[in-house]
Amino acid sequence: MLHAINPLYSLSGLAVGLLVGFTGVGGGSLMTPLLVLLFGIHPTTAVGTDLLYAGLTKISGSAVHAYNKSVDWRVVRRLALGSAPAAAITLLGLYYFGQGSKGTSHVITTTLGFALLLTALTLLFRKWLIAHYGRALEGASERDISLLTTGLGALLGVLVTISSVGAGALGVTALLMLYPKMPTVRIVGSDIAHAVPLTLIAGAGHWWIGSVDFPLLASLLIGSIPGIAIGSHFAARVPDRVLRPLMAGTLALVGGKLAF
Repeated sequence: MLHAINPLYSLSGLAVGLLVGFTGVGGGSLMTPLLVLLFGIHPTTAVGTDLLYAGLTKISGSAVHAYNKSVDWRVVRRLALGSAPAAAITLLGLYYFGQGSKGTSHVITTTLGFALLLTALTLLFRKWLIAHYGRALEGASERDISLLTTGLGALLGVLVTISSVGAGALGVTALLMLYPKMPTVRIVGSDIAHAVPLTLIAGAGHWWIGSVDFPLLASLLIGSIPGIAIGSHFAARVPDRVLRPLMAGTLALVGGKLAF
């Protein structure tokens, strides 16, 4: 297995890990476009490999949040009720239409592009979105919030399975709108806890249809695991007002290139 490790992929994993540690933006927003645009990896293989990569790297984060009691399992269940069946149906669609077909590749790259543009907008206008839509949802009943959360889970299930993007910035922002009184740490912890089964289910499905490259996965993990640890350690020293617009601009440029 060691002879199959590619140092360039490991360096890319290190770079993405550092950025994830600094910004908190999910690895899918950065890793999948990098694999597709820079290394020419087939879009379906890039997404499938990145999903397993994301699931494995988030397990430790989810465990820490659970240990610190910063996971609202009620919210996680509501999200999973929508995301699990949506991911399964999406995987069946990818399998039916052929994971290596030209049409499937076009759908994946276009969806990835729009997901990145949406993530960029979310990063730039998060405070406004939370303030505006959070107020609009203040009078909603518990049943309505539950249904909206499950609907959000379904949307994330489709987006993540097709593009590997959406479980991070999009999920957290939407949850902050739906649960404005919940502490942010519990929102983040719940989002990460939900992302683990979602990405592992979607990743396992991609493995089943033959779109996971395991030597590539190992190469990425070798670089990203220390990268995330280093980035998280130094995150407080980098101003958010610098990182957030820079990250949003990068995602918008890449998203525009993939979508259009």
